[in-house]
Amino acid sequence: MSNWHQHAARAADMGFNWLFINSIHYPGFSGSLYAVKHHYRVNPDFLASDDKVDGLAVLERTLSELRDLGLWTMMDLVINHTSRDCPLVKEHPDWYVHDEQGEIASPFARDPDDLEKVTVWGDLAEIDNSGSRERELLWSYWAELVKRYLRLGFKGFRCDAAYKIPAKLWRYLVEEAASVDPEAVFFAETLGCTEEEALDLHGAGLHYFFNSSKWWDFEQPWCLEQHEIFGKIAPSISFPESHDTTRLAADTGGNQAIQRQRYAFASVFSAGLMIPIGYEFGFKKRLDVVSTRPDDWEEISLDLRQFIGRINLLKLAHPLLHGEGAFRTVSKDASVLVLERRTEQAPSQVGWVVVNKSWDKSAPVDVSKIIVISPRHHLHRVCRDDAPPHGVPLAGHTLLLDPAEVVLLLESKQSKDDNLSGGSVA
Repeated sequence: MSNWHQHAARAADMGFNWLFINSIHYPGFSGSLYAVKHHYRVNPDFLASDDKVDGLAVLERTLSELRDLGLWTMMDLVINHTSRDCPLVKEHPDWYVHDEQGEIASPFARDPDDLEKVTVWGDLAEIDNSGSRERELLWSYWAELVKRYLRLGFKGFRCDAAYKIPAKLWRYLVEEAASVDPEAVFFAETLGCTEEEALDLHGAGLHYFFNSSKWWDFEQPWCLEQHEIFGKIAPSISFPESHDTTRLAADTGGNQAIQRQRYAFASVFSAGLMIPIGYEFGFKKRLDVVSTRPDDWEEISLDLRQFIGRINLLKLAHPLLHGEGAFRTVSKDASVLVLERRTEQAPSQVGWVVVNKSWDKSAPVDVSKIIVISPRHHLHRVCRDDAPPHGVPLAGHTLLLDPAEVVLLLESKQSKDDNLSGGSVA
């Protein structure tokens, strides 16, 4: 943890206001960060030799240092399973799901594209949060866990596989958390769930979802349809990659224009946005929750810190980029997508997002034939390093977009105070 400060300081310098820390608990035999063995002990890999006596004290001190940098921290809240060698398996066997033979069951997932393909996580034991005969005791255990880590200094929780947890349990935990910190935030991780499973979380009190815009090709209608449906439940967070995906730079051969495009688009698509450490440098090695170590730090192939900082500052400062927003497709052709954005945070304003879908070709677009722009609207070429921070008045009617470029047309009026109310960036 003594090495976290340098990376956290870099995040703060880029204008991020949250830091998401993968599971810090003591892991089981597999070594996976998500196979939690002891909920109140810190993973020894995160501790120096002198700190192993009281890891929670070191964690508390570290969280305080991160707050001094202006960063709120969220931790992983993994309550749908434990490691198979977790002491709770023997102490409270009724807290777990059992198979037909009466043995503790492991969680599994089916490939939505091939239901015959099943992945079983044999290092895990599945918790029965719905039907346990000791449900009240089990839920109280999770509530105490939440409150303990809030008191240590965390401000929020990334709810791992949130769709596998009853909505009533989330509501209970949100209410219990509020008794310690009324501003505690719960972020629902729903990667791989169905639309129905996500909608079942309606009323759970969760504050944010992570959305799937990373996979949008700017063509198919599903992304905007999901945005509208899920936006009625909670605002969301976009990301160009995460610790659960391959690195974008690896997928595109290190194409810097695409790195910029996907981050710029994520910034306008939803209330919040997130990157994993290393995106700003074009890292290509996929993160692994078992094997990744500091030695996997890569040579820096590109430096997007200035670009990311400008995007984050614009998102936090401009009211039209606050909140989840509502989108309408204004124009979509083979090469250019134009989206209209409105938001409850700035009801009188309207702006547009223009995306060149081509990775390797410039694209002209005559905006006068698509949208009505007032003199208040400024052009923000956010993907360019030489772009003025407040944009420039639109000169002429035709824009020539760079390959993979995203441009914004926003009203020039900005919010008076640059605070955290506009969105979350992690």
